[in-house]
Amino acid sequence: MPKRPVKYVFVLGGVMSGLGKGIASASIGYLLKSRGLRVTIMKLDPYLNVDPGTMNPYQHGEVFVLDDGSETDLDLGHYERFINVPMSKANNTTSGQIYQTVLDKERKGDYLGQTIQVIPHITDAIKERIKSINKPKRFDVIICEVGGTVGDIESLPFLETIRQIRLEEGRENCFIAHVTLVPYVKASEELKTKPTQHSVMKLREIGLEPDILLCRTSYTLTKSVKDKIALFCNVRPSHVIEARDVKNIYEVPLVFNRQGVGDIILNQFNLDGKSPDVSQLEMFIDRFKNPTHEVSIALCGKYTELPDAYKSVLEAFIHSGVENDARVNIKWVNVEKIVEYDDCQKQLSDVDGILVLPGFGDRGIEGKILCGRYAREEKVPYLGICLGLQTAIIEFARNVCGLEKANSTEFSKRTPHPVIGLMKAQKRIRNKGGTMRLGAYPCELTTGTRTFAAYRRKRISERHRHRYEVNNKYRKILEKQGMIFSGINPDLNLVEIIEFSDHPWFVACQFHPELKSRVNSAHPLFREFVKAALKHQNFK
Repeated sequence: MPKRPVKYVFVLGGVMSGLGKGIASASIGYLLKSRGLRVTIMKLDPYLNVDPGTMNPYQHGEVFVLDDGSETDLDLGHYERFINVPMSKANNTTSGQIYQTVLDKERKGDYLGQTIQVIPHITDAIKERIKSINKPKRFDVIICEVGGTVGDIESLPFLETIRQIRLEEGRENCFIAHVTLVPYVKASEELKTKPTQHSVMKLREIGLEPDILLCRTSYTLTKSVKDKIALFCNVRPSHVIEARDVKNIYEVPLVFNRQGVGDIILNQFNLDGKSPDVSQLEMFIDRFKNPTHEVSIALCGKYTELPDAYKSVLEAFIHSGVENDARVNIKWVNVEKIVEYDDCQKQLSDVDGILVLPGFGDRGIEGKILCGRYAREEKVPYLGICLGLQTAIIEFARNVCGLEKANSTEFSKRTPHPVIGLMKAQKRIRNKGGTMRLGAYPCELTTGTRTFAAYRRKRISERHRHRYEVNNKYRKILEKQGMIFSGINPDLNLVEIIEFSDHPWFVACQFHPELKSRVNSAHPLFREFVKAALKHQNFK
């Protein structure tokens, strides 16, 4: 019996960026996986950075770190959360990686004196990268999201590669989903289809035709609007999908399912597939929309005006809120505006929990330290992530252990008490990209602690992204004053988790728990943090 050919779904964007191609890709992946197919998703980013690791969050949102240490686009977080399949370095490709690979081969003489060109050398490298994710064959369907917008100069090599793949593999094995915008003009009170028409026109000039249009809109697409889009864009009216705004991104697969997106894709692929099972997601959405309780959590950081900088944290609160039958209301606290302890009282007195967010650099550090002090002294549930652990250590050293001017060498190289210092392995590193302590590392938990109670197992593995660590020379002093080191890396003897026994719930971790939270499996630390915040609310 011949092997079934691999199927490809390409998700492209038009009109403008930020329309949710990543959510669309993840939603399609969810629907295909729910039919019993083995699915993975790739992000093809046109920018020339090798990865987003050195980018400011204002440029590209959060950096999503994988188990293998890859620093990737935030959309890979959506992929993992929706289809619950671990991603790897192979799932995120940038133009920078492609050009670097081709130029390295050219320097070695691998092209035997040829003139190196975008076609075929760059397109062949992209093609190889797409196909290499399935060697050996593990997946039935590979979904590829192309970053940017159709018409961007930098995305042309990726689109040309897709044209070639479609020609080589056949239309029955390649499906193109085009995400566009159908804006509403208030003055004339009508939906405008022209932006979508022009976007598809540009796509067709490149040699590609969409098989389905995912039309982002805030209003219902009437039959006449759908028919008009179908006529001018050369698709069937049933393939014009209304992608309405929803309150929760996890509704998107259900919206697509009701409009037969999975059936449309499988029909073109000549696949039968079983009926989709979306019952768990339906229950999740029902619990999200109809919670019994509400809880308020302060998120303390310096990119508070840019929620995408902390996208995984926000998603983790959705997951943990549902598991606690509670709506988690977020209060953004800009730590640069916390300059005195009294500012904490003004900003934090009305919340049920305090989370100090990760970050780099000394901007807003004293504000984070004050937030930790407020949580510790006022007995408010606290969760510190990465830098949130380090600032908690600094605060405790200063105010409980009597180590005046205790600090991290990241912020004060001449501090008399460097309770946080640069990791030994980091001291000779000069290049910034991809050189932090990245990816999954093991951690041994201490029994009888709140952390152990949350995980319910002795050994865990979590994802990291940092250069600085707790200075082991100060561990005895900190322990003597009541700090508990409840999680230790067994290989390097590094502090991974701290907590206090005389506090309702004060836990801080060096790793990023938000990266492993999933729709139907909230991360243990987030789940227990929200539970503690609910309990604190009842005793206020």
